[in-house]
Amino acid sequence: MFAPGSDFTDDTVCTIAIADAWLKGRDYGDSLHEWCRKYPHPKGGYGGRFREWVMSDDPKPYGSFGNGSAMRVSSIGWLYDQPGDILGEAAKSAECTHNHEAGIEGAQAVAAAISDCRKLRAEKKGQPLSRDEILGDGLYHGIMCYMMNPYDFQLNLEDYRNKFDETCQGTVPVAFAIILESNSFEDAIRRAVSLGADADTLGAIVGSIAEALWGIPEWMKKKALSYLPQEMRDVLTEFNQRIITAH
Repeated sequence: MFAPGSDFTDDTVCTIAIADAWLKGRDYGDSLHEWCRKYPHPKGGYGGRFREWVMSDDPKPYGSFGNGSAMRVSSIGWLYDQPGDILGEAAKSAECTHNHEAGIEGAQAVAAAISDCRKLRAEKKGQPLSRDEILGDGLYHGIMCYMMNPYDFQLNLEDYRNKFDETCQGTVPVAFAIILESNSFEDAIRRAVSLGADADTLGAIVGSIAEALWGIPEWMKKKALSYLPQEMRDVLTEFNQRIITAH
């Protein structure tokens, strides 16, 4: 699971930035800009247009529908329970950069899925989750963000193997399909990374939903946290305390 050379990525920095913005009551874009400036060379690096945004002294939204909006939104899915709140906050977290309709839609779909999946897990109280339950109660609203009938939802993942697609519409449905074929957090992560191409971002999206469904093994949490600078761990600690209080 943790190969030599493992480290946090651009996805990590952006995810921390969104969570920290909420904790401090800051503008999502301001927090994102500050954190990414602080860590300009994470493993994998930032995408070209997003890097330009980070380096700009006067950053503006640039109409992106890239998958960056979907990979950084996970905190929203843990913070809000009502659909209107989830969709509204997810949109705010996206539109500072990804203000294209598809970019906002990707963030909303992932946040909705995380919120519903954590509620499904709480309801089941450790019982095994069936594919139908995950589809109907966990991913339903996320898939609906793409105006698809969830019960007709199916993708052949082999069609996406080693196919590099950085768009929300080419990544988020693939993440949902991986979740539906998985049975644990580790299984989901391995399936996402082994699909190839934009593996770190697909892994970030899949992992954020998989955590809500199955939780993360403690040993894996401990190892992953060991790669993070202390200030990132501090954000996670405070965030976890706040969501325990909130729920």
